[in-house]
Amino acid sequence: MSTLSVQLYSARDALAEDRPGTLSRIAEIGFTTVELFGFVELADEYARLLPQRGLTALSGHAHLVGEDLDAVLGAAKALGMRTVVDPRIDVDWNDRAGVAAAAAGLNAAAAAARDHGIQIGYHNHAQELEGTVDGTPALEVLASLLDEDVILEVDTFWAEVGGVAAPALLRRLGKRVTYLHVKDGTLPLSKETQTVVGAGALDVPAIVAAAPDAVRVIEFDEYAGDIFEALRASYDYVSGLDA
Repeated sequence: MSTLSVQLYSARDALAEDRPGTLSRIAEIGFTTVELFGFVELADEYARLLPQRGLTALSGHAHLVGEDLDAVLGAAKALGMRTVVDPRIDVDWNDRAGVAAAAAGLNAAAAAARDHGIQIGYHNHAQELEGTVDGTPALEVLASLLDEDVILEVDTFWAEVGGVAAPALLRRLGKRVTYLHVKDGTLPLSKETQTVVGAGALDVPAIVAAAPDAVRVIEFDEYAGDIFEALRASYDYVSGLDA
């Protein structure tokens, strides 16, 4: 059974109001692993709160290119984090030089992270699929330029928004993909139309089947209703795919 995690950005408003209580509610849903964001300044607090609730920070989002890597990697190591994922690099994704610059920045971060025993990854939005280089989606060009130990966290929702079918993309990228952002939405797909996983237009079973060993990370960029109810329903649906 694949690991099922949650990007805590989904519950960012609740976290800002009550971090201990929000983490308790996340654990009560059934999650045992989480993906952090903005963790560098909160590393000491998370190091105390997460174990109290039986939670592990398997991965976390932090900008890496042009940033203070010592601070990011130090915080990640203190939290026992396995992977730090850069959530977005803004280059010209229609230009090979721009894609190469993004790859070089990630490769440099990976070189610094190896001594800490931490893996580096990249998370896409729509821009890396809308952009193409010689007819190939820029995310795939990026993958070809990354060092072997740099992984991808494919946001399957944004891949579809970018016009690329997520299952086929995942099969082409293969073992490079070790994390998936699993989301769903009604048409037309946008962050405003995101809904409980399994209740929207995406073929989620086909998506997760295309990367069966990847960690499945549930995330909502936006959700109009009760986020905890949405996370619980999404957790139950994705868990049921392995039943």
